[in-house]
Amino acid sequence: MKSIKRKIDILVLSDIHLGTYGCHARELLQYLRSIQPKTVILNGDIIDIWQFSKNYFPKSHIQVVRQIMKWVAKGTKTWYITGNHDEMLRKFAGFKLGSLQIVNKLVLDIPGDGKAWFFHGDVFDVTMQHSKWLAKLGAIGYDTLILINRLTNFISENILKRGKLSFSKKIKNSVKSAVKFINDFEKTAAGIGIANGYEYVVCGHIHQPEIRPITEHEKSILYLNSGDWIENLTALEYSGGKWTLYKYEEKEFEGMVPEQDGNLNTKQLFTDLLAEFNLMQA
Repeated sequence: MKSIKRKIDILVLSDIHLGTYGCHARELLQYLRSIQPKTVILNGDIIDIWQFSKNYFPKSHIQVVRQIMKWVAKGTKTWYITGNHDEMLRKFAGFKLGSLQIVNKLVLDIPGDGKAWFFHGDVFDVTMQHSKWLAKLGAIGYDTLILINRLTNFISENILKRGKLSFSKKIKNSVKSAVKFINDFEKTAAGIGIANGYEYVVCGHIHQPEIRPITEHEKSILYLNSGDWIENLTALEYSGGKWTLYKYEEKEFEGMVPEQDGNLNTKQLFTDLLAEFNLMQA
């Protein structure tokens, strides 16, 4: 017996970082299999090409890709907005395969609710613009910190019987420069959105899930950030004219029978994608 999937008008995911040790692909897969979106927006850093290794791409990571491609195969409109960790895809902006399209940014006219501006957000990161090698080094350090954090949490939960900790969150919340960067990021994104007359500005990149109105020069915009699937395990959902922030909770999926992958030929889909990319480069 199939479970009833929750219907969503727009789903926004970012900063999944498939191909890294920090990615919570199993949890993400449970969530994806529980919903039925009409439109999917992948807002950057979906596959972490910076740290990609053919020696590490587990089954759960492949299943996430398969689930997204199932939606594409069924005609679900899917936008892949490029980020910094998957920036090599930027040269393929405009590429289409069925209902999938790669873009660098997106302005979506939501019927009856105005315009929403979607982009990853790394364009505001000075480190990304001027010291890319430092940003990549930082990404490796961040992934290592997440691994240490997971080991610490295993000991804390299973041996010490205490709750989870988040080293990176603690650092972000305690270091003044990190807090200032996040605040500046949000205000800059909101300011540009207001100047262009958008109702919503939707970002990723900083791994800080958020929905809040921001006012600049007596004009307001709703700033949204979909968070990530490394620490926060969050997504943005739009249904019934309202945006909400989804937060993964394991108890929500207790007792659920794992869904089978079915007959989708993922290898063929990737072969088709590769062939299309090669044609564009020729």
